[in-house]
Amino acid sequence: MARAKDEENQMFPTRHYGVAIVGGGPVGMLLAAELGLHGVRTVVLERHARTVDQPKAGTLHARTVQSLARRGHLPTRRGGRLDEPATTAFHFAGMPGLTISAPAVEGQPIAGRSQADLERTFERKARDLGVEIRRGHDVVALAQDPGRVEITAEQGDGRRTSLTADYVVGADGARSTVRALAGIRSEEYLPRVAALLGQVRLLDPAGTPPGWNLTPRGWTVVNVNPFGYSRVITFDFTGPHAERHAPVTLDELRSTASRIAGHDIPMTDAVFTSRFSDYTRLVHHYRDGRVFLAGDAAHVHFPVGGQGLNLGLQDALNLGWKLALAVRGHAGKGLLDTYHDERHPAGRRVIENTRAQLALMRPGEENEPLRALFAELLRLDQVGTHLGYMISAQDTAYPSHGGSPWEGRFLPNLPLAIRGTDSCVADVLHPGRPVLLLFGDAGEEYARTAAAWGHAVDAVRARAPQPLPWDALLLRPDGYVAWAPAAGADPPGGLRAALREWFGEAVDDR
Repeated sequence: MARAKDEENQMFPTRHYGVAIVGGGPVGMLLAAELGLHGVRTVVLERHARTVDQPKAGTLHARTVQSLARRGHLPTRRGGRLDEPATTAFHFAGMPGLTISAPAVEGQPIAGRSQADLERTFERKARDLGVEIRRGHDVVALAQDPGRVEITAEQGDGRRTSLTADYVVGADGARSTVRALAGIRSEEYLPRVAALLGQVRLLDPAGTPPGWNLTPRGWTVVNVNPFGYSRVITFDFTGPHAERHAPVTLDELRSTASRIAGHDIPMTDAVFTSRFSDYTRLVHHYRDGRVFLAGDAAHVHFPVGGQGLNLGLQDALNLGWKLALAVRGHAGKGLLDTYHDERHPAGRRVIENTRAQLALMRPGEENEPLRALFAELLRLDQVGTHLGYMISAQDTAYPSHGGSPWEGRFLPNLPLAIRGTDSCVADVLHPGRPVLLLFGDAGEEYARTAAAWGHAVDAVRARAPQPLPWDALLLRPDGYVAWAPAAGADPPGGLRAALREWFGEAVDDR
């Protein structure tokens, strides 16, 4: 037995990484690409041998589009004005009339990218940056001590391998093994809705009601494609699935859609089917020692409004640069705790609004007056702006650490001139490092203060075409303001305190 174990260890020697990511979906692969950019030795353990194409999430909302552009994962928008909106029609609780808007300097507020396409894109970038991707590896054990985490993974042929890491991130989905092995507890809401999803050919596309349709028996949501495969979704509010993981047959999807619609919806050639529910979970803590959770491993909710993928990608963008600083020894004492402090409220915000939308969607005459009232409210600009910013996560703001009202807010993509060249906020964040923007002729004292943190922060002199309310600004890699001068305070002293809080003690490089 000992000899067999020795042979196994020779074939799969224990290796140490800065970060081990369990789960290679879009959230895990984005996090891997972010860490790879910083030169962090990173491994991804993914149980699937390849990317699985499924007709699931495909909506990127405004804050995700803006953040990915700042990180160089999406094209940067140039042109447009801050005071001009770009708008896209959307829905709330299946009701039309919601308009999602964003500053025109950010481009359109919604982009369409499939989950599988994002996963492949981020995986290619991660591999190019030296990240090790181990597909066909299923994590079966995890143990952490004050200095490291040990993981054991099993391959399809039964062979096992172990590795250690400074930190482990569970991005392994709703049935997260990392969450279970780490013993991270959650608050849960049991399912009450049975939903089906299928990619099929409609035999009468002209006679199939497109879009979101409410009947006394539930909802149908159909993306009608008369020339190919259509996506059909049904919501049945009479109770949860009797067998949540049972396969969905074409007959079940057809009969359910027809029953809810009130007339026959003929279909054939199902290339994909699945069932889901309104089961909801939010973990109590996104961090347990050296173990972190991101994406569906941390939060699960009813997929109305296309918010789930966006929430997970924002988790990855928030956590990546913080872990990179921690691995390299440049993190402030409490930096890693800010991940939970910032992202847990964002997760709760999405869970609460999806539960509210589901309540509005429940069929029945008793809910008709409430839906009629909301339909009126959606036509009010203030209500539409509030709900649109909530759905698109543009209302996400993080706690201020110093007193300026700008701290914790997302900085718009201001046009900038840097060394005589046209640029913008997104451009300066592409390297993935925090940036101290110094405006105009001011900033010499700020630059001297920040010099001792040059190992972690880039100081960039810039000019803006319009007057700005500050002469210096410390930006996080995810586009949020880490520090801004506070009225009545000592600005260089405040900057020094912020740099120490975010990036630890100064290093005198002179």
